[in-house]
Amino acid sequence: MESTSEAGNKSNHSLAQVLKSELSNLGWPREGDVVEAEVIRKGGREVYFDLGKFGTGLLFGIEFLNAKDIVRKLKAGDTVPAKIVCLDGKDGYIEVSLAEAGKQRLWQQVKELEESGEIVKVKISGANNGGLIANLLDLKAFLPVSQLANEHYPKIEENDRQKILEELKKFIGEELSVKIIDVNPRSKKLIISERETSSVNTRELLSKYEVGQVVDGLVSGVADFGVFVRFVDNPEIEGMIHISEIDHRIVDNPKEIMKINETVKVKIIDIREGRVFLSLKALKTDPWEKIEDYFKAGEEVSGEVYKLNPFGAVVNLENNLQGMIHISEFGGAEEMKKAIEPGKQYKFVIDAVKPQEKRITLKLKK
Repeated sequence: MESTSEAGNKSNHSLAQVLKSELSNLGWPREGDVVEAEVIRKGGREVYFDLGKFGTGLLFGIEFLNAKDIVRKLKAGDTVPAKIVCLDGKDGYIEVSLAEAGKQRLWQQVKELEESGEIVKVKISGANNGGLIANLLDLKAFLPVSQLANEHYPKIEENDRQKILEELKKFIGEELSVKIIDVNPRSKKLIISERETSSVNTRELLSKYEVGQVVDGLVSGVADFGVFVRFVDNPEIEGMIHISEIDHRIVDNPKEIMKINETVKVKIIDIREGRVFLSLKALKTDPWEKIEDYFKAGEEVSGEVYKLNPFGAVVNLENNLQGMIHISEFGGAEEMKKAIEPGKQYKFVIDAVKPQEKRITLKLKK
């Protein structure tokens, strides 16, 4: 059974809650609100503020220490934003915080920018494997790699984190135009996007194209993982040819095949999220469709070793086809390196032709 004092405390607490709710409905501030506060008087350990019709505010204790750099610059008559931390505080004053008010005001401002969709400029202050770090209204903002504009997207293999980081570091000190796409004051998360500043325009431009369409392009970049191509009739659009879409045969290094400013015809194979994906391979005759006209098991052929890998060697054959000689044919990696070298011609015997698997198995002619 509850004691009389416990029941009284609960009753007082409930009454205080009801009173706060009623005052809030009448336009009275709530704890957590930010209000304008005018300095009345500064003391050695506290500051008194005029909160207008709400009464007098008091900054003291830990909140005074947290705001000492702000307090040092204040003088009577100055107005600053203050966050209400307790409506019924020490000696009946409204207790306030200046340090938290400044941060909350900044978060309110970035939230407003997010809602308005306004484009803002930020200065890049740092980089990591995931993206860029920027300063926005004295808050730390993060720009993920995936949210970079096409022209700034690192033309590096996505899983090569070190090379990506090296490319991203080049942006430190530069200004970029961005939009705010996620604001969370509690977790102090502020995500920005450069891609969103141009995505509307890019999507509008891409609406004139469709999957399956063939377009003229100009090679604008060659990376380890593929080729970047700008549309000749619309240079604002830049698409990507993944290394697997360059040719029907294995391509180890796109730079061996493609050159900057080279003109090419490409096929659009996908359009999503304001990006366009292209293919050169789709416009080439698939040699595997007539493989049985070119090669048969048991035949002797000449071929140039294209590359060595842990499983064996890839060999370039005629008719834009490739064969594979397994490492077991040599006994091991070191023995293979002694027997054949990339770039050199050798005689081989076709061991098997498997059209369904797109595979030609070879043996080195003894």
